[in-house]
Amino acid sequence: MAASMSEAGTVAGRPCASYTDPRLAAVYDPLNPPDAADAFYLDLAGDRPLTILDVGCGTGRLATALAERGHRVTGADPAGAMLDVARRRPGGDRVRWVEGTAGTLALGPVFDLIIMTGHVFQVFLDDDAVLAALANLREHLAPGGKLAFEMRNAAVRDWETWTPDETREVVQVPGIGPVEVFHDIAGVDGRLVTFETHFVFGPGDTALTTSTLRFMDHGEVASFVEAAGLRAQAWYGDWDRSARTDDSPEVIAIAGRV
Repeated sequence: MAASMSEAGTVAGRPCASYTDPRLAAVYDPLNPPDAADAFYLDLAGDRPLTILDVGCGTGRLATALAERGHRVTGADPAGAMLDVARRRPGGDRVRWVEGTAGTLALGPVFDLIIMTGHVFQVFLDDDAVLAALANLREHLAPGGKLAFEMRNAAVRDWETWTPDETREVVQVPGIGPVEVFHDIAGVDGRLVTFETHFVFGPGDTALTTSTLRFMDHGEVASFVEAAGLRAQAWYGDWDRSARTDDSPEVIAIAGRV
């Protein structure tokens, strides 16, 4: 993950302080600049105007980029501090912002494309939570609509590199200045990995958050997709749309309603 962590990690089902504390939320964008995943989802949306739901939208970078391309976008996130950043960003007034989770959203409209980016799928820690999220998003799909999401491939064991030495970096945060950020593993319980994020704002001024993620392989993800009443249309192993293999870094799913 280098030093950045783009998913909305949870503690006991709630967003962790990295996303609810306004000062920590301000670090998110400098720590997570645009990358190949953004390009993948922008390309997936295409040029024809669509109604799009961005689940776990965070600070709204991708949602606003989609809106700037003419799409009708709703951004949903459980962390109010992240949505505050999203509303203030250039182009934020083009997006409808909603506070809520994948499993509880009840938006009424149906969408041509639903995206769940930044490895958000990994915050659903038990089977019921996974199924609730996928089944609810299925109900928000328009006929012929697509759901796209991704997670890190468990077989790669990416978390083994989440050490202070491997992840330490300093980012410049507007209005705050330089902030040192690094990660460390707090514990591994089967496929559940708990990690700490350390924020160093200055001497004696630090913050620590804890998040837990669930790792799955392709077969596990595929079984949940099917159980939620979805049919996989494509599987990719990386952001260049390369074919998925057992040791691909990502498990990227494109699915539609059965």
